[in-house]
Amino acid sequence: MSLAGQPALVLASSSPRRLDLLKRIGVVPARVRPPDIDESPLKQELPRQLAGRLSQSKARAVMASEPEALVLAADTVVGVGRRILPKAETEEQARACLDLLSGRRHRVYTGVALGLPDGRLLTRVVESIVTFQRLTAGQVNAYIASGEWRGKAGGYTIQESAEAFVRFLAGSHSNVVGLPLHETAQLLRGIGWLRP
Repeated sequence: MSLAGQPALVLASSSPRRLDLLKRIGVVPARVRPPDIDESPLKQELPRQLAGRLSQSKARAVMASEPEALVLAADTVVGVGRRILPKAETEEQARACLDLLSGRRHRVYTGVALGLPDGRLLTRVVESIVTFQRLTAGQVNAYIASGEWRGKAGGYTIQESAEAFVRFLAGSHSNVVGLPLHETAQLLRGIGWLRP
């Protein structure tokens, strides 16, 4: 819960998952303003770098139109080694992601950026390690049919049926969902916006 007299918090995201996660720590943004930015990776950009850059770009894009507010932005990227997996939009993309993740360890990075009214940007990049079991053709087909993968980094969403694929997870579960709650709460408490 925010303290009296603090600036309004604006969430720079169109993700309903991030809204739901924030509610778990008692944070309800005053407004939601999804930014319109190019999310394409730069040449030779690594997954961690992309997550950090996009979260900062999203925050800055909304800070320009919300100069009196706190602006919270995040971006989640799934990486296998140096390879950045797409936010799957087609069945073909989703299948390619699941084939790559099957039986393998991958990393999920979420960049979090908090823009302050004085123009400063506080940032974090949080990493979780996830290992999927080896997936059968039937499991892949059923998951593709569910449609849960659409628009999701790496072609899956851990808070729904794909959680059954997870054999091992190290780090923040909420980070894999799309917003690391511990680090987000630390940022908000650090500026005195959230109660300790």
